[in-house]
Amino acid sequence: MLDNRGRKINYLRISVTDLCNLRCRYCMPEEGLCKKKHEDILRIEEIEEIVQEAVKLGVNKVRITGGEPLIRKGIMELIKKVSAIDKIKDIAMTTNGALLGKYAKELKEAGLNRVNISIDSLDKEKFYEITRGGNIREVLDGIEEAKRVGLMPIKLNTVLIGGFNDDEIEDFVNLAANEDIDVRFIELMPLGQASTWAKEHFIPNTIILDRFPELIPLCKDDKGSPAQYYKMPKGRGRVGLINPISRHFCSSCNRIRITADGRIKPCLHSNYELNIRSLRKQNMELLDILKLAVESKPKEHTINNYEFEPIVRNMYQIGG
Repeated sequence: MLDNRGRKINYLRISVTDLCNLRCRYCMPEEGLCKKKHEDILRIEEIEEIVQEAVKLGVNKVRITGGEPLIRKGIMELIKKVSAIDKIKDIAMTTNGALLGKYAKELKEAGLNRVNISIDSLDKEKFYEITRGGNIREVLDGIEEAKRVGLMPIKLNTVLIGGFNDDEIEDFVNLAANEDIDVRFIELMPLGQASTWAKEHFIPNTIILDRFPELIPLCKDDKGSPAQYYKMPKGRGRVGLINPISRHFCSSCNRIRITADGRIKPCLHSNYELNIRSLRKQNMELLDILKLAVESKPKEHTINNYEFEPIVRNMYQIGG
């Protein structure tokens, strides 16, 4: 389905939980969060129905997110159901990787194609600090297990944080050069908890190119991808730059998001949402709700505008 700006919307990102087993400083408050009631979270059957209806509008790509999706009860059942839906060509997951060593094989057998793994430091102590208790060894083991079972290509998502991990840029770039792994540097976005971090810790992705002028730009093989990819000479993996702040990619945005509590977000950087359950109680068909969401996508976000109001929800509440 085309939106009002002529963009083909074929990508659905679904958060299955707002809970997480880590407490990343730019994502979650230190005290944790109030757990939602079971009935406030979309059931597996509801998510399956949403995907089935979205396919009718041309969606053929689904990403499962959280919070941390691997702590959601019934996640394997959901992967099996979604992967079995006709016309779904790609089903992926974004995870923090801590449980991937345990579940990678089962995920592959259930029908998952690939994973993106959020990792903001390769240093044991710094990883523990940014995640408030995370174990980098678990994540690295999870990456290796994902490679072993074929959840490829593996993409590592690294949020650039000034004064924290900008001294590790070389380590991440070398990782992409030496392994069959894509490392994607993402600019820190003013969302929820991170809105108080953004001005103090924001650094533009151009710092990567400044430090590594030898990076070779690659042609985009997926126009809907937010990343511009590069490669080191003779490198095995790719280096991706995702610039939602310094150089947004709204003109090629091809996605809508479903939150764990059943809201549709046509734009990540807007507080506008559609409550699926409430609208259905008003006798609105699910397909029409999805159509309305696509039609409601704005031309672009307004983060760089003077009057921009930071997004109320944290990323864990929206879906990574």
